[in-house]
Amino acid sequence: MSLKQCEGSRAVAEAVALCRPEVICAYPISPQTHIVEALGEMVKSGELQPCEFINVESEFAAMSVAIGASAAGARAYTATASQGLLFMVEAVYNAAGLGLPIVMTVANRAIGAPINIWNDHSDSMSQRDCGWIQLFAETNQEALDLHIQAFRLGEELSLPVMVCMDGFILTHAYERVDMPTQAQVDAYLPPFVPRQVLDPDEPVSIGAMVGPEAFTEVRYLAHAKQMQALELIPQHAAEFRKIFARDSGGLVRPYRCEDAETIVVALGSVLGTIKDVVDEMRDEGHKIGVLGVVSFRPFPLAAVRDALQAARRVVVLEKSLAVGIGGIVSTDVRMALSGLPLPTCTVIAGLGGRAITKASLHNLLHQAQRDELEQLTFLDLDGKLIERHLQREKQMRRSGPLAENILRDVGVVAARIA
Repeated sequence: MSLKQCEGSRAVAEAVALCRPEVICAYPISPQTHIVEALGEMVKSGELQPCEFINVESEFAAMSVAIGASAAGARAYTATASQGLLFMVEAVYNAAGLGLPIVMTVANRAIGAPINIWNDHSDSMSQRDCGWIQLFAETNQEALDLHIQAFRLGEELSLPVMVCMDGFILTHAYERVDMPTQAQVDAYLPPFVPRQVLDPDEPVSIGAMVGPEAFTEVRYLAHAKQMQALELIPQHAAEFRKIFARDSGGLVRPYRCEDAETIVVALGSVLGTIKDVVDEMRDEGHKIGVLGVVSFRPFPLAAVRDALQAARRVVVLEKSLAVGIGGIVSTDVRMALSGLPLPTCTVIAGLGGRAITKASLHNLLHQAQRDELEQLTFLDLDGKLIERHLQREKQMRRSGPLAENILRDVGVVAARIA
């Protein structure tokens, strides 16, 4: 292994290359583009071979090519984000339904409208029920490590795996990472031996029409494979630790939760900021902890329950919004805590890349400790802007486009402050 300072996207590209992919197909969309650019350069230079890099005309085509490559027995990789993920959705479901072990990086980015290129978790959360395993990285080191584990996990189960890393916050950040050697990766990740393959010498068909007489059973088996992943993910993390000499992956990662009265549950890079706040509040005598969820799908109900059951309250901080109800991750957390008298609040934060500051988190957690949080809270929401627009709609039927009106109001407020 060697320590190197590099961009998160480059670290992921090098990790993917060490996994010896045979087909890489992608369509550029920020903030994942640097990953596939780097892989394309490696293929062109001959550094990564044998591997075919296929330029496609859309994200839908990228996933379709990955499906064909994987079905033909090749180790396949792609990457996407935001609207790109939505564009490939039909094929994303097909990849899972066909049981093809494709690995895909999702550089998490908000979904429009309004258009927004910054980070939140709306894109991958929109695909939470598509049948892919979803692993979330806190740091660039973990993103690097999770890709190596993703190939191993997906190929053992014959299931596709998304590795989700926060767009720009991780993909474009330069950090020191411990880059493994080819020998280490080869020791951990065996050559790809597909569980199913299209072979002219042994012809079969895949993707058959399935009627009511068998559809439930087929879908149940997809669920059963995800349940198998709950057992394999910790095992693979333990094997990874032996070979690479560091902890990475797993189902959940608790931090200072042992005696915590208040525990925050979150995914992705925001965990680093929350941990800093936890340390500061611990120094002040507050019993606070944080539980990072690595495996969002399959969701580790038992592990979450074990980590949270001794707390007095739980705050689920999530960077996505289920419009009309509120939380997404918190729904799963509440299921994990079913039957326990444990108050659980949902906090929506960081949408569209809004900063989640230490000051806001301090204030939020002090409120939580006083049991003053609502069931659903929007961190740093500007209530005056909301009220202004609602009043406008009451007064004028043709009140104008929502996003443009809010931007105009933000400009008016900023001008008044200046």
